Amino acid sequence: MKQCPKNGIPIDPVPINDYIHENSKDIVSLVDKGLICYNGGRLREICWLLRNILSREDVVLGMSVSGALTPAGYGISLFAPLIDAGWVDYIVSTGANIYHDIHYALNFEFNVKYPWGKDTDLKEKGVVRIYDILFDHKVLLDTDQYAYTAMKNPEFKKKMGTAELHGRLAKYVEESTEKNKAKPGMLVAARRNGVPIYAPAPCDGTLGLNAAVMEMLDTPLEWDSIYDVNEITGLAYWARQEGRKSAVLILGGGVPKNYILQTGPQIQEIMGLEDDGHDYFVQLTDARQDTGGLSGATPSEAMTWGKVNPETLSRNIVCHVDVTVALPIIAAYLFATVKPRKPRRMFDMRKKCYRELKEVYKKMTLKKTEHFGL
Repeated sequence: MKQCPKNGIPIDPVPINDYIHENSKDIVSLVDKGLICYNGGRLREICWLLRNILSREDVVLGMSVSGALTPAGYGISLFAPLIDAGWVDYIVSTGANIYHDIHYALNFEFNVKYPWGKDTDLKEKGVVRIYDILFDHKVLLDTDQYAYTAMKNPEFKKKMGTAELHGRLAKYVEESTEKNKAKPGMLVAARRNGVPIYAPAPCDGTLGLNAAVMEMLDTPLEWDSIYDVNEITGLAYWARQEGRKSAVLILGGGVPKNYILQTGPQIQEIMGLEDDGHDYFVQLTDARQDTGGLSGATPSEAMTWGKVNPETLSRNIVCHVDVTVALPIIAAYLFATVKPRKPRRMFDMRKKCYRELKEVYKKMTLKKTEHFGL
């Protein structure tokens, strides 16, 4: 990678499994022997737990992704390899990660520069900043035009959940990736492996802004957020039936964290069905619990809401560390110690899981009505 003193160092993400494999003993030794206590110890425990549960076929893993990790190239270097390995079954993400993942399919340039200088100077030069990542404002304009043009196609002219929306959009992103000889990112890997990606706050992001403009031109793009709740709850309910176990890997916090956890209260509290919540809870966060925010809430607190199985509470781990520091270590450790699994293709299962949950709920509701003579 060539360093550019003026603009910083170009980001050229490399899939982690291109250089970490089963024979990579150094990363195993580092984790097993070098990470001892405090947050290093928690990081080691996370590596061990994920190694153990991802070596099994009965554990379904959902991953929540907060913030904006894909501008750093993590869609290519980490998310796509983890998805291709069959270790991630469904994803809940901010709109930012989905939108910024598209940039790399279009071969746009991103640079890392620290210190980055004055923001007023960057603004005058048309440079956008995400902490130490710099890129041309034209990247946003061109990506907006790309997404807008794609979403004007006939297959988007229907009400749909966000998993379906992202799956349809990923078709165009995959075509662009191949045409531009770009490396596949999160969207493309998810499409190829049948991994649904949900965005609980789709309007809180640039895809939502483009959809808003379409509405003003009387060509609305409609996503069904209510259906999304039932669809992902169907996946979570299925994951905890017939002896299967449900795990969540939470990167950061925010809305994606709560969304992936609230399936427990939805099933138990709202629908009145038997359920214990997720069996495994792993989180990387820099948030504290004493502010009362959801991002820093512990697995133990989540357990009181029905989000986490009380019987497996001791298996849940929180590491207070920057995701950009910890996730490469975790991914490297997994590729050095765990064999890939066959993709579960939950995108293809999602409607079936929804129908099964709906049927169970309707039967339970009928029994309650008959019991109370209503």
